[in-house]
Amino acid sequence: MHIHDIMTRDVEVIRPDATVQEAAKKMDELNVGPLPVCDGDRLVGVLTDRDIVVRGAAAGMNPTTTPVRDVMTREVVTCTEHADVDDAARIMEVNQIRRLMVLNDEQKLVGIVSLGDLAVQTGDEELAGETLQQISEPAEPDRG
Repeated sequence: MHIHDIMTRDVEVIRPDATVQEAAKKMDELNVGPLPVCDGDRLVGVLTDRDIVVRGAAAGMNPTTTPVRDVMTREVVTCTEHADVDDAARIMEVNQIRRLMVLNDEQKLVGIVSLGDLAVQTGDEELAGETLQQISEPAEPDRG
């Protein structure tokens, strides 16, 4: 089974020049925690509710004037829509993430796949359970 078979399509996005307040309102309306950040049709980051709190509010930034680009996560982990579900699960495990942005061959955002999608859409409870266990493991400290 491939990611395009289970991913959520028609993903709502936010522009990098939108304000944090606009993004928070959109998250509330959609009842979501992450919003992909797109400049035109190019994925440039992802904004999470945690980004708003940790990078924005904790730093004393004004949500009505702070642009999304100032608090978003720029390093976005992605896969292609043609990726195998098992490969996507491994990507999620290695990166300890619960959602994966899905790109097409032209590197445009075409969907998002979540840990829940792996469990519900594939019917493979073992895969979802193993993935969740690996995602939930504490990250090894960087002993650089």
